[in-house]
Amino acid sequence: MADTSTLFHIKNFDSRVGKIAIVTMDNGADYRTPNTFDEKALASLQKAVDQIEATKDVKGMMLCGKHYIFAAGADLMQVPFVNTFEQGRSIGAAGHAAMKRIMDLKIPTLAAINGAALGGGLEISLYCDYRTVSKAVTAIAFPECFLGLIPGWGGSSLVPRLIGPEKALELVVYNPLNQNRMIDGSTAFSLGIADRLFPSVEFFDESLQLLEDIIEGKEKIERKPPDTSKLKPLLDGARAYVDMRVHGAAPAPYRAIDLIEFACDPSHTIDECFAQEDKALGDLIKTRQCKAGVYSFDLVQRRAKKPVGVPKDVKARPIKKIGIIGAGLMASQLALLFLRRYGVPVVMKDIKQEFLDKGLGYVKGELSALVSKGRLTQAKADHLYHILIGTLDWEQFADCDFVIEAVFEQMPIKQDVFAQAEAVVSPTCLLATNTSSLSVTEMASKLKNPERVVGFHFFNPVAVLPLLEIIKGEKTDDVTLATAFECAKKIYKTAILVKDSPAFLVNRLLTKLLSDCFEIVDEGADFTQVDDAALMLGLPMAPIDLLTLVGPAVAFHVLETCNKAWPDRFPVNEHLKQLVEEKVPSIYQGMGPGKKLHPKVEEIWKDKGDKEFVKEEILDRLLTNLTVEIDLILKEKVVADPKDIDTAMIMGAGWPFFNGGITLYLDVVGYTPKVLQKVFFSI
Repeated sequence: MADTSTLFHIKNFDSRVGKIAIVTMDNGADYRTPNTFDEKALASLQKAVDQIEATKDVKGMMLCGKHYIFAAGADLMQVPFVNTFEQGRSIGAAGHAAMKRIMDLKIPTLAAINGAALGGGLEISLYCDYRTVSKAVTAIAFPECFLGLIPGWGGSSLVPRLIGPEKALELVVYNPLNQNRMIDGSTAFSLGIADRLFPSVEFFDESLQLLEDIIEGKEKIERKPPDTSKLKPLLDGARAYVDMRVHGAAPAPYRAIDLIEFACDPSHTIDECFAQEDKALGDLIKTRQCKAGVYSFDLVQRRAKKPVGVPKDVKARPIKKIGIIGAGLMASQLALLFLRRYGVPVVMKDIKQEFLDKGLGYVKGELSALVSKGRLTQAKADHLYHILIGTLDWEQFADCDFVIEAVFEQMPIKQDVFAQAEAVVSPTCLLATNTSSLSVTEMASKLKNPERVVGFHFFNPVAVLPLLEIIKGEKTDDVTLATAFECAKKIYKTAILVKDSPAFLVNRLLTKLLSDCFEIVDEGADFTQVDDAALMLGLPMAPIDLLTLVGPAVAFHVLETCNKAWPDRFPVNEHLKQLVEEKVPSIYQGMGPGKKLHPKVEEIWKDKGDKEFVKEEILDRLLTNLTVEIDLILKEKVVADPKDIDTAMIMGAGWPFFNGGITLYLDVVGYTPKVLQKVFFSI
């Protein structure tokens, strides 16, 4: 296997102002393998600085990356092997020692951020005196808090001293806890991370010219001193936000806030700040949350890109036209997704013009919003809307290669629309269902060609959640499966092959969780008490809040589906049933702090029990039952591996990286040994 360690290559350029050392970070691979930093990389950096210092008449240094990539930071795959405070502290100290060599150079230094700059890759740029960034860069971030770490090679200290605590908290704390949000080059410039923003075509030349002008004295970069006048309310607000997001279940973001506070105190030297980062790394890198975060990162960045179950040596059918049955919210989201990713004609059908107009209006509005955000040109938006066809009949479906239904969750309705579609489409057209719980096999059973039917279960909102459960019916053939996986790749979704089983995977687990929550409330617990217990896991949303988002009717429908299969584990909750029958939209009025029970809820649950619970008891029961359910899922071969369950819960339900999904968490905290007398990862 080829060595892909990142090395720092020096090329001395004789400019009009003298010799400039151009340092390129490159691991010898293409853009699909980003530059990362390990011991060998840090040693190469030390050697490069030695060479610059030993070379006479060097007037400046410019640091850049390879094509499309600046650097992606530390090699995270080394983290699982770090188990002591001193090992973690020494990793931080080694990074600081190597990168500070750049800061200590006696010549002007400039980082030309030409591509993705993440974590330590962004941190190394901060040691340079100046930074430029390309307008084409789309991925700049500090993802560490998302992974159970902190920016520990200078980011937690240098950023607040460069752009102030408010913007530093945005980059270091808020963004990673908001679905690991990235910023682009333009935003980095507006925040003050970069001093200049240049077009990608002339980026290298303009960056070099800027450095020459600085050396010559023609250009002077002026920065406003960071504003720390509102430091305390900013820190208090950040801590409150972290409480809301992780509920104390992950130490990293709290530690990051402490480091930013320390760095904003002018009495602390930068070396003292770096020493605090070293200590934080020593404490965090050996934690369960950090190990789980790296495991999760590996799942979504590597394993998920090579899904299990893709038929080998089977060619996918080309998709040149797409049909969508239905024009509701989910169907409209799918229309937008397929239009943007495939760029082929999409026909959307419904039974009433008013429904169709609403769906078409949604797509048009979303395209306009993308234009206003600069993510789409007006010409492109006009073209995409032009190739979206609304219809009330089936004629436009005749030449479709892929048709997906998103109609009401009732088997007769879905069977009927598939029968009508089959009468029109070609024998090779793939038929997909977006059902959330119904049997794909039964849905295809009355068709002439059931082998071309496959489940395509998206998660709402479609644009945000990347998971796609691909459900194989009993007669689904390999060509259909291969086409489904290729389609998932084309629309940028992470696909997991799931057996045709009631509620499939994610909805089965979430329904089990909700079912147990309602059972505990029936026995006497308060809804808020149950939510608070579940939030001890660090979940992004409490179970009863999730019910509000999904809708009680949808949740009850899935519960009924599971009840038919496993009545002992998924009892029909009579109170929830009454809630749906009386069309009460949610348990709470509003969401977040200050929410109150809907007036109807107290009336519906007036006969509940009087058992007293503590949060720990509730959480123990929820986790015990989830452990049993996951074991059954694996025994039934609903998915191939525990890692598929973790990937699905992270990418389809938003479960935190720092827990490693669910199965790793249950192993590490001891539920699988206690409940099953084994661990999932011995399977």
